[in-house]
Amino acid sequence: MVTTSAWQSRVRRFGLACVDCANWGIALVVATWFRYEFEMTEPEWVDLALLAGLAFAGQLAIGTGLQMYRGRYWVGSVDEAVHMAWAVLLVGVVIIAADLAMPEPLVPRSVPMSATLMALFLSWIVRLAIRRYRERSTRPDRSSSQRVIVLGAGVTGQQLVRSMLSDPSSGYLPIALLDDDPTKRRLRIEGVPVRGTREHIAAVAVGTGATQLVIAVRNADATALREASRAATDSGLAVKVLPPLSQIVSPWVDVSNLRNLDITDLLGRRQIDTDVPSIAGFLSGKRVLVTGAGGSIGSELCQQIHQFRPAELFMVDRDESALHAVQLSLSGRALLDSHDVILADIRDRDAIRSIFDKYRPDVVFHVAALKHLPMLERYPSEAWKTNVLGTAHVLNAARSAGVERFVNISTDKAANPTSILGCSKRVGERLTAHVATETEGTFLSVRFGNVLASRGSVITTFTEQIGNGGPITITHPDVTRFFMTIPEAVQLVIQAAAIGRPGEALVLDMGAPVRITDVARQLMSMAGRPTPIVYTGLRPGEKLHEELFGSGEFDERPLHPAISHVAVPPLEATQLEALALLKGEVAAMSQCAKADLSARTEQTSFSSTELVSRQKERLA
Repeated sequence: MVTTSAWQSRVRRFGLACVDCANWGIALVVATWFRYEFEMTEPEWVDLALLAGLAFAGQLAIGTGLQMYRGRYWVGSVDEAVHMAWAVLLVGVVIIAADLAMPEPLVPRSVPMSATLMALFLSWIVRLAIRRYRERSTRPDRSSSQRVIVLGAGVTGQQLVRSMLSDPSSGYLPIALLDDDPTKRRLRIEGVPVRGTREHIAAVAVGTGATQLVIAVRNADATALREASRAATDSGLAVKVLPPLSQIVSPWVDVSNLRNLDITDLLGRRQIDTDVPSIAGFLSGKRVLVTGAGGSIGSELCQQIHQFRPAELFMVDRDESALHAVQLSLSGRALLDSHDVILADIRDRDAIRSIFDKYRPDVVFHVAALKHLPMLERYPSEAWKTNVLGTAHVLNAARSAGVERFVNISTDKAANPTSILGCSKRVGERLTAHVATETEGTFLSVRFGNVLASRGSVITTFTEQIGNGGPITITHPDVTRFFMTIPEAVQLVIQAAAIGRPGEALVLDMGAPVRITDVARQLMSMAGRPTPIVYTGLRPGEKLHEELFGSGEFDERPLHPAISHVAVPPLEATQLEALALLKGEVAAMSQCAKADLSARTEQTSFSSTELVSRQKERLA
């Protein structure tokens, strides 16, 4: 049984065949009419009718043979235009041969040649008209669709515009294109004009009434994305982007590929080249211990370490709920009754020593730390107890247990530190470097910046503030920070642990710094909720722009393109404690964090008698 749609398709194809035959009739009549200078007698009309009949039969036979009337080609497509040309030219050859074979030509010999070209032109015009009609009739409704500016008039932008216009349900109506290429200034794609460059986003938005900006540039760099996003947000435009080329399976793009601009897009992060064999070599079959395992970084670290099948994975944290969550994520059970979850505080020297003596880990990732800068500025002794003494406890226990590889997680605030947090983490780097000189194991530090969506990060803070209606609080309009995603930071930490050398601090490549204000505006755009921003001023110890390298440190990447190796002057724990007795904990942290090697030697050359007397004075 033939369906209604099948009948309609057959009728349309039959109608197209009739149109092609009619084109031959028109072409032959006009060509003959012109040849006789608009004066034709009755016999000439009869001869012309015979030749037209032959052209009709030839068009139907050849067109059917090429499957032009059986739905093989999309009407108005390039393929159909090519095969149409072959069909008409073959029909032209047939009628020219027939006219020449007659004892007396039916029409002048120039008529079939002229008519062939005219019939081909008419057939193309008809198909082009059908195609244009279909395209116009399937365009999204102007009144209900979002008016879109497409940034990028290259191949990707052209594919996207055609996809939007060919799908009435897409909900997108492209009304302007922007491109930085000056050769595309007068280009029109499906009737959509290029109206300027990236710098004209605001002006075009006002002039066209657009509501969305679509960035149709594959693998656009982070700087361009930030500039375009900032201009769009300031103009009240929502922003959508295409995913990286590696995430698109098909060789073309369409509306279905579009997604909201993500904060990670603004970072310009690239796929990390991970040396899996080297990682597996120091993790597989090993006993691995992670301090601070319940935090954002620690839990992700446990997730990734688990993939390399360690012999045992010990997770240490002072937060029992956090341990419950990480065990649940790894094993699907969270009874907290197994020896892989360990409730302990790194401030407790005896507890940490007991853990290491009992489980004898081969590899240690020391993540546990206090990290909130303004809080530690108010309570510096807490930074001393956790970030300094706690780190010393873990280091000493690891040394006694014969740990093969120890990785201390540090921060970019340790480079030229100006805060208690930065000083305490820099001291942790130096303590780690000292232990590296006294053991056969590889003890090193890894330094990176802010981690997106980690607990207490600006992302979670801003999201909460936007949800509550604001305001968003930012210290300074121009403050910038380095950012990484949690999986990326952890992946590079594991990679750095595989290639790091004793006593070094490895600095992870975090790309270009990002303005915090841009992050806030993008989150507002993603949430669709304009929120006021209040600038509160830089807090004590806080930098306007963070640094990755301290004075005298250089960006050298001998082993991995995303990991720099920095030498760290060692600091012995007893020397630090001696200085703390003389000057106090805060002064000791600050002085040891900022001093070079020679200054450190001078600072800590105290006699045992002087140390005892200083200690008695302090206790009194």
